[in-house]
Amino acid sequence: KTDAGLYTCDIGTDVAKSKVSVQEKPIEVTKLLEDKTSPAGQDISLSCELSKADVNIRWYKDGKAIRKSQKYDLQQEGTRVTLIIRDSTVKDS
Repeated sequence: KTDAGLYTCDIGTDVAKSKVSVQEKPIEVTKLLEDKTSPAGQDISLSCELSKADVNIRWYKDGKAIRKSQKYDLQQEGTRVTLIIRDSTVKDS
């Protein structure tokens, strides 16, 4: 159900019309990523919270896209999105 549409006020002898459009709020990051320090060999988890659930997001490292793999796990539950870096090494910094 949407509130957008053409609304009409009809008094019989005259009619007033109004076109209504509703714009969705922009999605925002409501909880930022935090810097992490970890010993090599451990998994590192980075997560942030968004203002809306089920958003299509992309993770990047140094400007390069990260894809789900043995190295990286990408999770999304509701408004929380998480990147897990498995078996971290110095190269993951």
